[in-house]
This record gives sequence, structure tokens and C-alpha cells, in this order.
Amino acid sequence: MLNEVLSLSRNQKRLVFLIFDVLALVITCWLSFALRYGEWDAMGFAHWPAYLIAPVVALPVFVRLGLYRAVTRYIGPRALWTVVKAVSLFVLVWAAVTYLIGFDMRVPRSVLPIYWFIALVVIGGSRLLARWLLLQQFPGGLHRIATTDRVIIYGAGSAGRQLATALESSSELSAVAFVDDNRALAGLEVHGLVIYPPEQLERLIDRFEVAEVLLAMPSAGRTRRRELLTLLETLPVKVLTLPGLSDIASGKVALSDIREIEIADVLGREEVSPYPHLMAANIRDQVVMVTGAGGSIGSELCRQILTQQPKRLVLLDSSEYGLYQIEQELTPLCLASGVELAGVLGSVTEQPLLERTLSHYRVATLYHAAAYKHVPIVERNMVVGVRNNLLGTRAVALAAQATGVRNFVLISSDKAVRPTNVMGATKRCAELVLQALAAEPGHQTRFAIVRFGNVLGSSGSVIPLFRQQIVAGGPLTVTHPEMTRYFMTIPEAAALVIQAGAMAQSGDVFVLDMGAPVKIREMAEQMIRLAGFSVNDEDCPGGDIGIEYTGLRDGEKLYEELLIGDDVAGTPHPMIMKANEEKLSQAQLAPVLQQIEACCDTYDCAGIRALLLRHVSGYQPQHEIRDALHLPAQLH
Repeated sequence: MLNEVLSLSRNQKRLVFLIFDVLALVITCWLSFALRYGEWDAMGFAHWPAYLIAPVVALPVFVRLGLYRAVTRYIGPRALWTVVKAVSLFVLVWAAVTYLIGFDMRVPRSVLPIYWFIALVVIGGSRLLARWLLLQQFPGGLHRIATTDRVIIYGAGSAGRQLATALESSSELSAVAFVDDNRALAGLEVHGLVIYPPEQLERLIDRFEVAEVLLAMPSAGRTRRRELLTLLETLPVKVLTLPGLSDIASGKVALSDIREIEIADVLGREEVSPYPHLMAANIRDQVVMVTGAGGSIGSELCRQILTQQPKRLVLLDSSEYGLYQIEQELTPLCLASGVELAGVLGSVTEQPLLERTLSHYRVATLYHAAAYKHVPIVERNMVVGVRNNLLGTRAVALAAQATGVRNFVLISSDKAVRPTNVMGATKRCAELVLQALAAEPGHQTRFAIVRFGNVLGSSGSVIPLFRQQIVAGGPLTVTHPEMTRYFMTIPEAAALVIQAGAMAQSGDVFVLDMGAPVKIREMAEQMIRLAGFSVNDEDCPGGDIGIEYTGLRDGEKLYEELLIGDDVAGTPHPMIMKANEEKLSQAQLAPVLQQIEACCDTYDCAGIRALLLRHVSGYQPQHEIRDALHLPAQLH
């Protein structure tokens, strides 16, 4: 009987309390008169109308003061004080009503304090008794379950069992049940917790008033994790997870391993394991240099390069802080693996510095990740963007040729395809520079270009922004409801860049398989739900967090593309394609670059735009020039 009551939904439990209160108020009212008169029939039940009026008066008062809103397991001094106020107000109103009605038998004044005391004991005591009975049903003990958030562990395998053991010492979380896909385990008990099938998950959340669900399935693939998240995002809980098995320190699960759901899990994109021979081909026992080493892609390239045992790793970055951070991170790893580490502070536009660095360290492989990539910022700083992304790439490429670098890999962008912004146009022009240099005879540098879309969690990405906005209570800002983007994790992108560079013949343009494009609006909605909140929209106007549409920013496109034409071929790697696209010769391109450089020197943004329009296929700017510095200086 008790288990059946405890398994009721919250609304059903509130109804049980309401029915109990109706009966209790009638009985305690009769008992008050009986005690007053010293007779069990209280003067032959002469005051029976007052008994029936009691619940009619009490229920509106109790509802208005929130007596039925309190969560039973959290009933404490504040909730009990609410009971005192509710019962006191009810007794006063009940006394006034019975007096105004003018019954033949007046209610004795002495009944009021008696009734107040008995009703207070019964109504308040019933809540405390219910709390005690409820908490007795939970694993982990009465005190722990009353002072911690309850969680359900999804996955009763090795990781789930280790997690349950770790939670026993937690002062913040208490496990109340396991859920597992394996129906053969249903009904079994592990670490004092019963294992339930997935279809009972919603009932368990309601019964145990669960705040969070922990996914303890580190060996599950992305597709399976996405299926689970689709199931869980409709439930009123926050979803946390464990990382993959390879990321769990020492192979043992600890509380510190619990993390927020990664958006990569939501996308459900399965990664292909790197090919070891391609990862090592241009790195092992060689001197490798990364430009933009402090950035999102550059820093991840450095981490993965170190795993392939280079002879030396050279870091170049124009940001002193960025260079400091990546050096601090990599120094212990280099000491442990015997790899020499060198940090160089400087810009990719400084060709003498580049040549001296490449020559001094005898660099064999160079990954050029340095670029300004934030579209609206580059729109407003056109000259600086062109100088860094385009002329900087030319400077690095010429320096590599001059010093005998064998392998040169440019990190490009899907925004280079039919660009609508300066950033994309500079990236496409940089691709043309490398293709033109690759076609020139008399050098040993093998140039490769790797083009891909957005990476998850990079600086300027929407994912960190959405997380901050969720923590702040919203709204989440999306530029357009139909905005779509390609997404890939930073580690996967870096690994594919390294592998593509190893397959290159000079001048190749590689395009990474980014999977299906993702609607930013849907991603925002999923992040809200997986954080345990509801989306405030037309279907749910009372939701927790809304989405605000701000309009397309300068230079933004609704949809991104990865290919300029249809001439694309496969490679030995299933996630890497090779595109055959139009090129310009060095003879055609050199004078254009000279003109662009001259325009940069004079801040002639109109001239830069005209040259890009003429030579970058598909470039279609959508607004006037946004760089304020191209205008004549205003005298004050």
C-alpha cells in the first residue's frame, strides 16, 4: 500500500493530501467540541454544520498560502511556519463565518484554541510523517537523501557501478536507482540500488523527485548517445555524462569525471579513428611548426603533434598570453616525452622573422592555423583582416619555400566558398596563393589546403555563448531561425588536418566530411532542455528560457558550403575528400597581391573590395564597407 502511494505522481500526491485534510478537519472539529463538552457526542452532534463548514473554509486558505506546493522531502521550518499561518488564518475565518451565519447553537469561544491546536498538530504532523515515510524509502539513509540532490544512473555496467560507489561519499548527489537497456538486469540490485528498464524512467523521476540523470555509458557510440539524449531531453531533469573510456583517468570513474553533456553527443556524429601511419608521416622525428599555436585549432594541433613524437615543436603566435598558455600546457608533456619545445612571439606578416625562425629550427612540416576568423570583427577591420589572413599566408608560404620546408598545410574555412564576407574572401584568396606557388617549379615545398566548417567550442563559437546565457537565465541569442552550420569537434578536425596533409600532392584542396548541417535554433533548444530547463516559445509560453532572434550580422550567411564546384574525388580516408577547383597562376596572382598590399598601406578599402570581387569567385558582399578607418580622418 505504501509503495503504491509513493509511486503516485506529484499531482496525485497533492490530491491525497487534499482529501486527507478534508477528512482531518471534519474529525478534528468534532474532537474539539467533544473535548470542550466532555462528551464524545458533543451535545448530540448539535454543531454538525460547523464541522462541514471547516474544510470549505480551510481549503481555499491552504491553497492560497501554498500548503500544497511544498515538496514533501524539503519540508522544514519554513514550510511548518506556513502551516502555522494557514491553520491560524483558517480558524479565525471559520470562527467569523460560523458567527455570521448565526447557528442556533453558538460555537463556544473556548473551542477556538482547542481546534487551532489539534488542527495544527494533525495538519503539520501529517506533513512531517509523510516526509519521514518518503525518505525511509530511499537508499543511502534519511539524512543524506534529505540534504543532497537525487540522481538516477543510466547504465549499470562497470562505469555505472564505480560511479555509484563514488557517489556514496558525495555531499551533493545521492543515487536512487539504476536504469539499464539490458532487460535481463531488470529487478536486480547493485550497491543497494534497484535496476529498472528504460520505460520506467519517467515514473522514477517523478517518484523519487530526481534532479539529474547521469549517463554512465562511456563505451557507447555517438549514435547511441544521441538516441538516449533524445529520450532524456523531454524529461524535467538535467543530464550529465561521463567522458569516453580513453578520457577517464586510470580507467577508474571518479566524481571529477562527471561533466556537462557535450554538444557533440547531441549531434550524434561518429568519429573515425585516426590512421596511425597518416598521423605520423609528416611528424615523427621531424621538426614541426604551428602558426597560431595559441588558438583553438592551433593548440589542438600541438597536442596531437606531440603524441606522434616529433623531434622539436615550434610554436608561433602573435598573442603573448596565448603563447604563454600553450607553452605552460605543453612544457610538462614535452619534458615527459623528450620533445624539444620552442615558443616564438611574432606575426605571420613578418617574413624576415618567419624565414629566420624556419631556418634556425630547420622546420620540415608547417601547419598554418594563424588567422582572424570572427566574421563581424573582420568586416569592421577589413585592412587588418586582409593583411593577416591573405598577405600573412603569402609571407609564411614564401618563407617556407625559401627555407626548404617540405610540408605546408593551410587551415582554410567553409566560408571561403562563395564568400559573402571579408574573412571568407581572404581565405579563398589565400587558397589561390598556395595553389599558384605549388604550380611553380624549382622548390621542394609540398602545399596542401584543408577546408572545413565550424568546430565545437572554439573561441567565438556559439556553444560557449549558449552555456553562459543558460547559466544567466537566458535568453539564448540566435541570429535567424533558419540559420544552419556544419560542426565538428576540435580534436577530430585537428586529426583530419594532419592526415590530409600526409596524403597531399602539392596544391591539393582537401574538404573534410562535416556530416549534415545543423540548425542553430534546434541546437539551442536541445542545450536548454538538457540543462534541465524548458524552452519558452509559442508551444510553452511559460517555459524557463527563451530564444531571441537578433538578425543576421554583417557578412553572415544563412547556409555554408564546402565545395565551389562538383568536381570532387575520394581519398584513402573516408572522412577526407579532394576537390578540383579553379586556380590562378603566379603570373596572374602576383600583381593582384601587389595591388592589394598597396591598398592596405593606404587604407583603400574600396580598392581592396574591387580586387577581391574581380578575382575571388562568388564573392558577394551584402553591405557597404564597415571598416570606419577607410574614411578620411575627421578633424575636431
